[in-house]
Amino acid sequence: MGMITIVGLGPGAVGHLSLETMSIMQSCEQVILRTAVHPTVAALAEQGVKYTSCDDLYEAGDSFEEVYQNVVKRVLAAAHKGDVVYAVPGSPLVAEKTVVLLREQAKEQSIKLLIKPSMSFLDLAYVALGIDPIAGLRIIDAQDFYAIADAGQYPLMITQVYSQLVASDLKIALMENLPDEYELYFLRNMGLPDEECRPVRLFELDRQPHIDHLTSVYIPPMGDEEMPSGIMAFGDEEDEEVDANAATEAMVTTTAFDDVDIQPLVDVMRTLREPGGCPWDREQTHASIRSNMIEEVYEYLEAVDADDTEGMREELGDVLMQIVFHARMAEEAGRFDLQDVIDEVVDKLIRRHPHVFGETKVSGSDEVLVNWEAIKKTEKTERKHVLDGVAQGLPALLRAYKLQGKAAKVGFDWPDASGVWAKVQEELGELQEALASGDKLAAEKELGDVFFAIVNYARHHKLEPEVALNGTNNRFAKRFSHVEACVEASGKHWQDFSLDELDRFWDEAKKEEKQQ
Repeated sequence: MGMITIVGLGPGAVGHLSLETMSIMQSCEQVILRTAVHPTVAALAEQGVKYTSCDDLYEAGDSFEEVYQNVVKRVLAAAHKGDVVYAVPGSPLVAEKTVVLLREQAKEQSIKLLIKPSMSFLDLAYVALGIDPIAGLRIIDAQDFYAIADAGQYPLMITQVYSQLVASDLKIALMENLPDEYELYFLRNMGLPDEECRPVRLFELDRQPHIDHLTSVYIPPMGDEEMPSGIMAFGDEEDEEVDANAATEAMVTTTAFDDVDIQPLVDVMRTLREPGGCPWDREQTHASIRSNMIEEVYEYLEAVDADDTEGMREELGDVLMQIVFHARMAEEAGRFDLQDVIDEVVDKLIRRHPHVFGETKVSGSDEVLVNWEAIKKTEKTERKHVLDGVAQGLPALLRAYKLQGKAAKVGFDWPDASGVWAKVQEELGELQEALASGDKLAAEKELGDVFFAIVNYARHHKLEPEVALNGTNNRFAKRFSHVEACVEASGKHWQDFSLDELDRFWDEAKKEEKQQ
């Protein structure tokens, strides 16, 4: 077992790299850089430092949290082979999430860890901005949207503004609490010949010509006269209860359904798609973000299944954003706009509810559905065939359910569930025969027939297979999490347990479900 020494590469200029840090890296066989995208790295090779970087993990990771965890795993794995030096941009103890994780996990694994001091870009920023941190300064990552919500209440330094996409997301988050014209400071390449520290207006933040891994943003605090309603300045603690009551009253009055305002979302999407907006958003097409719509809908349904109120609110917002996104692209192409979408669905709802908006009388929900289908037939005159209207993009189980329902409406259906069950048994037998023959294509076909027959059986019992399978998936995930927790609590490895022992953990999870 080796020791981990964490060093900082300084803010950028080679002259800011300490002699001790260089000596430590030169004398160690294992030097790992969080990223090789840093101005001082070129000098390392010249000084005989042999290193590897974690830049490949950034390309493979789906989120920064995943990347950081994988970086830590790599460093810890190296420590099991011998001493390792882990080098990060700037100072190890300034806005460096991987160091926080390493300190925690190295302690858990009884690995000795030593952190060496280094100059941070903050030391240069204090001089350039003319501020003294003793007066109060909070330093956060650009992905920390919870802390960003407090912008303007105190001096705030935002690091890791490494791309225009991040800057665009940051701008939108800041606009929730700061005026569009609010003056902040754009910092880049501190200590280098092309150093930048200049004021910009908030709405211009993501339009700067050079935004990269050495970019940060400083948000000065608001004066009392600039403070928007709902934001308290320092020293206003005595008014906290009054402000909280006022905020509660405002929330009640502004969240009524009649007062919903979708325009802010429309404005944000327009800005993202305009020249000078977000490069990623500007590159998208209806086809390129098609899967995003599907994912957001499923995430909302997952929140519904979990009865997660906050999750439902968040995911509905994501679904709405996808709708506005598609409508904006259609408007740019001159096809239709968001108002057309809204007008059409409003007209459709009124037209299909004559018992509410007209003179039609109904005896109950069954008659409502009959009328609904009859009205749809008059609207969808382009549908000439029985199965028209069942989208190919639906999940397979749901599409099978709808296809069978359409066919049943014209009499193409089993008279009762017993005939369907016999069909399920028949298809299972054919699947076994195909598997025994070794014909993979035939087995795949027969497996599909089994699924289709089971969906039909579920439909005859008025059970929705998509809902049923989703519930089973959720139960499996929850029970397996219990099994995994039991294995981890034992201090053993998975392979140390027999299947019977793991099954006992599984049965424990099932018992807990029944008791809830």
